[in-house]
Amino acid sequence: MSERTDAAAGRRSQRGIDPRGPRFVAGITALLLLIDVFLGLTGLSTAQLGDTLPFGFVGSVDFAFVAGHPAWLITFASPAQRFLDPAFLLLLVIALLFLWGVLSPRTAPWGALYRTVVAPRLAPPTELEDPRPPRFAQGVGLFVSVIGLALHLLGVPWALTIAAAAAFVAAFLNAVFGLCLGCQLYLLLQRAGIVGRARPASA
Repeated sequence: MSERTDAAAGRRSQRGIDPRGPRFVAGITALLLLIDVFLGLTGLSTAQLGDTLPFGFVGSVDFAFVAGHPAWLITFASPAQRFLDPAFLLLLVIALLFLWGVLSPRTAPWGALYRTVVAPRLAPPTELEDPRPPRFAQGVGLFVSVIGLALHLLGVPWALTIAAAAAFVAAFLNAVFGLCLGCQLYLLLQRAGIVGRARPASA
């Protein structure tokens, strides 16, 4: 009996993945991104000169005020101060988790947590999912995060917060409604023949 169960599990793993796994990962990611949006709204990314220095801001700034123009604190912050901003550091961690999910989804921490702790307590999935679209969606999240991080380091106001908010919306839709925007983009590109057509054996 045990051998037949193991064999059935092996066949399922070759056909696809439990679709609840990516939604679980998206839920944790959405929570982290929501925290990052809050840190961005109260931190260096959106602070203006004359405001109270944001939480976590290290050091002081030297600036010349230009009348008639918005004076954003990030414009006058040093590269080290931009890097040490709590919102930047958290989004950097999230981006590294996205990268992990792209390079090695089987060992990515939230997916591993689902398989080892959550999945054994649930009924087997009624259907399986192609692992490629969720993996592509992780890459989309990585791309959005990297854009926000890069623009933040360049001193662009609101860039990090907007990037984190966009990634949060996508993760929230996936976690709550099962709507994976990155997966939908993958399917569109697949129909256009831009991404792979052959289904992999496993992820």
